[in-house]
Amino acid sequence: MRLQVSMLPIIQCALAAGVAWFVATDLVGHPRPFFAPIAAVVSLGLSLGSRLRRSAELVVGVVLGIGVGDLIISAIGSGPWQISLVIALAMSTAVFLDGGPIFAMQAGSSAVLVATLIPPGNSGGVDRMVDALIGGLVGIAIIALIPTHPVWRARKDAAKILKTASDVLQKVADGLVANDPKPIEEALKKARATQSDIDTLRTELKGGREIARISPMYWRQRHRLAGLAKTADPLDNAVRNIRVLARRSLSLVRDDEILDPRLVDEVEKLSQAVDVLRRMILADPGQRPDAADAARVLRTVASGAKPELIDNAGLSATVVLAQLRSIIVDLLQVAGLKRISALATLPPTVEKPGVTPDVL
Repeated sequence: MRLQVSMLPIIQCALAAGVAWFVATDLVGHPRPFFAPIAAVVSLGLSLGSRLRRSAELVVGVVLGIGVGDLIISAIGSGPWQISLVIALAMSTAVFLDGGPIFAMQAGSSAVLVATLIPPGNSGGVDRMVDALIGGLVGIAIIALIPTHPVWRARKDAAKILKTASDVLQKVADGLVANDPKPIEEALKKARATQSDIDTLRTELKGGREIARISPMYWRQRHRLAGLAKTADPLDNAVRNIRVLARRSLSLVRDDEILDPRLVDEVEKLSQAVDVLRRMILADPGQRPDAADAARVLRTVASGAKPELIDNAGLSATVVLAQLRSIIVDLLQVAGLKRISALATLPPTVEKPGVTPDVL
């Protein structure tokens, strides 16, 4: 599965390396342009995020490292302490210029090349700069000509997060029904492991924006990608609130608090609604369920999240209801509603609210 997900980036890297070598040798005339394929591979990598930034940092880092190295080595010669000095100066300059990790790494490694392989004053330093530029530009061209779909991977990541959220809520409901902490403990552990998935989603969205900008094949996908990007924050918030709900549900069971069965039903219904939302995210345009279907199911759950469910209940049950209402608001935003409209779907917490009710 991991190989399948990474197959296209691997093909892109392999093709970019070959093309960069061809351009540098046959078109530019460099006899051994080993930095061109290296630059192409590093600029692409297996991650889809920040590829344009990586390419820019790579080229600038190489230029900086070779420039500093050539200047210093020409004056003080080569040797152990000279190598240490050149690397320290090149990497310090990169950090001072507020570059990323690739910027500093390439500045340091390029300085090593100058201090050990490229004779001071030789044209090799300039050739390395040109090779790095060729590799970076070839990498960008490969992204534009053989791109990954800017929306597909992000949709799969969002659907995976929602699948986990649905499973967690169902396990919490099972534990509450059975008054058994074990399913809730499993749910909490699963919920806490979702942060890496959220981070991956944000990376895929960032990479998708780059692809949609530079690849003519996917210029029309920019509006869909922008809509999907709006779901990242409310989805993140929903997962965080689910963790709190699971933690308080565990306390509720362990403390043997009184719980209205209707509140447990709400948790289970929310689990089912999240699965509808997952299928909405994963489906192609024109397929069912659409955003309206997902929002309708969530509104049904919202209508039952009434304050009366915690009459005579303890603190943990109160927190569970509050988190349930917050999760509904977050997920309605994932379905396309504005926050104020999502809040309006919840039953009021007072008889005559003077303002739009908040979650609790």
